[in-house]
Amino acid sequence: QLHVVESGGGLVQPGGSLRLSCVVSLVSGDTLDYYAIGWFRQAPGKEREGVSCISRGNGNANYADSVKGRFTISRDNAKNTVYLQMNSLKPEDTAVYYCAVTTLAYCSVNAAFEYLYWGQGTQVTLSS
Repeated sequence: QLHVVESGGGLVQPGGSLRLSCVVSLVSGDTLDYYAIGWFRQAPGKEREGVSCISRGNGNANYADSVKGRFTISRDNAKNTVYLQMNSLKPEDTAVYYCAVTTLAYCSVNAAFEYLYWGQGTQVTLSS
């Protein structure tokens, strides 16, 4: 059982930036490189949507069209941490952001069901 904890959310003005962190607690002998990681978000009254994900191994990244060019996902396997750098934030980015882990080699932002372990989420709020 993996434990996933997100942090870094907060209140930010439109056009601002935030960096979310996702720390994955692994069992002894395990390494974050075995897993693909995804970021999802859910705004009030809306369905959960995929934001970005990064595969294991070569670290290929995928992004939702709504965040391409503004968000960047990265991973530091030595720190068991995945980051989501969010720039040029817009009011529609307001949501609870969740980090999720899959044992699959590839990752998809359109297949939340493939992710087995989820964090509790961190709130991102855009307000002027």
